[in-house]
Amino acid sequence: MPHPHVLLSAAVSLDGCLDDTGPERLLLSSPADFDRVDAVRASADAILVGAGTIRADNPRLLVRSAERRAARIAAGRPEFPLKAVVSGTGDLDPAAAFWHTGGQKVLFTTDQGAGRARARALAADIVPLGPALDWDRTLECLYGRYGVRRLMVEGGGSVHTQLLRDGLADELQLVVAPVLVGDPAAPRLFGPGAYQRGRLRLVETRRIEDVVLTRYEPTAPGTGDRAAAADRHWLALACELAERCPPSATAFSVGAVVVAADGTELARGHSREGTDPVAHAEEAALAKIDPTDPRLAGATVYSSLEPCARRASRPAPCARLILDAGVRRVVTAWREPDTFVPGADGSGVLTAGGAAVVVLPEYEERAKAPNRHLPG
Repeated sequence: MPHPHVLLSAAVSLDGCLDDTGPERLLLSSPADFDRVDAVRASADAILVGAGTIRADNPRLLVRSAERRAARIAAGRPEFPLKAVVSGTGDLDPAAAFWHTGGQKVLFTTDQGAGRARARALAADIVPLGPALDWDRTLECLYGRYGVRRLMVEGGGSVHTQLLRDGLADELQLVVAPVLVGDPAAPRLFGPGAYQRGRLRLVETRRIEDVVLTRYEPTAPGTGDRAAAADRHWLALACELAERCPPSATAFSVGAVVVAADGTELARGHSREGTDPVAHAEEAALAKIDPTDPRLAGATVYSSLEPCARRASRPAPCARLILDAGVRRVVTAWREPDTFVPGADGSGVLTAGGAAVVVLPEYEERAKAPNRHLPG
């Protein structure tokens, strides 16, 4: 099921603390950065926090700028983003400011927590997720039931840790303040855990008064049939490459990227690349990699269209080329239609060869766009 774009937002001290242990909240952002955060909130469809943030900070999580709220309304959106909270116990104070300001609210909790939350008459939709909290189901529900396409997550540290550890965070916006807390008991942004391998990609660095904003995106692919946030980034790139293909009336326009398990891009390609009028995208990308490269065994191939199972122009179809290269994971946006090859089933060939195939249908329209001129 599709997930929204998940943006983790936080401000930390130089020694990585979200707060100190004093009775008042430690303000780490500058006035200009608070305004930036307000703009990010206004761009979001929903803002999510954990129960610990509600208890510790009693936040309202509002878009404060009247101009930004008016712009949301003019665009046909609610004045305020949906406010979401995740709590395993449902043990939350019904008098907290979170419930009584802004627009619609939703609580994601366990079956047992839902009973407790209903007994407290919390002013929110209450969504039980089963015997335990489940981040995949939470994100799927936000996307499918509430129409959330862009989710801003404002804490706390355990929520940020879980989403990043599980490969569900698409973006990290981190503000570093020139403050040292020095208290080992102070809450920190990230806790221990089995995080994905690889370096995050630095997208932006910006000075805002006396703080520094850094934006990162994950790069490491998911594993098996489980999609990670980075899978969406790489598949979007494959769709972008498909738009570069010379148009053809007899073949699809497809883009492909090969990515190692640690998030290193190994190669990219697109249909009819260079001087080869019959080259397929996956074929073009794989041809640029040393076939003895040991990273191929753990790599993922991203293709805007399902790799072909049969082709007339070359002896080996792309599904077979992928398997022969040792790759055992493929992420695609669109199953091959019967336009040129009836009953095409590249995914079946890949699966029979031991590869995991992940389809992200939210990218199907982007993958189809450069092929609109083709019949069917």
